[in-house]
Amino acid sequence: MEPTIKAVLDACVLYSAPLRDLLVELSYRRVIQGRWTAEIHEEWMGNLLANRPDLDPNKLERTRAAMDRVRGCLVTGHMSLIPAITLPDPDDRHVLAAAILCGAKVIVTINLKDFPQSALGESKIEAQHPDLFLLSVLNDKEEAFCTAVQAVRQRLKNPPKTVEEYLLTLEEQGLTRTVERLRDFVDLI
Repeated sequence: MEPTIKAVLDACVLYSAPLRDLLVELSYRRVIQGRWTAEIHEEWMGNLLANRPDLDPNKLERTRAAMDRVRGCLVTGHMSLIPAITLPDPDDRHVLAAAILCGAKVIVTINLKDFPQSALGESKIEAQHPDLFLLSVLNDKEEAFCTAVQAVRQRLKNPPKTVEEYLLTLEEQGLTRTVERLRDFVDLI
């Protein structure tokens, strides 16, 4: 199956395990071409450890290593593009630089104000909230998307989650429209 779209996943969408797990599973299964960088890893992991000092850094490193086994996921060589990029938050320039270098069409981010279309216009890259992005992918690749959702849900062991419990978890991540659409496929997930 040819992936739907190439997208750079901003640190804010990798911070939360439920959203990260779904995005990475979709990338692993080539439903999307999820991309990230070492800097994006450092940002989500650093923020998570700052807010949750109870977490084991070694476990996060194992998560990072597992993510980096997704074929073609890691963008490198983008740092030289940063000086020419202007964004409201200069610390986000590396994300746009990675998207430009790898030919991504989308930056998946919760922080849409940090990637205004006026700053992205020339690059033909669009910033999208994960709910809009995932809904679009679901509408385009229903069966493959549901298979990925099922795989993520079935891996949950501590505690395991019913379909409804898992959908509520995704809803808590701000994926309200995606969850509403997934309710049409409860037998598949």
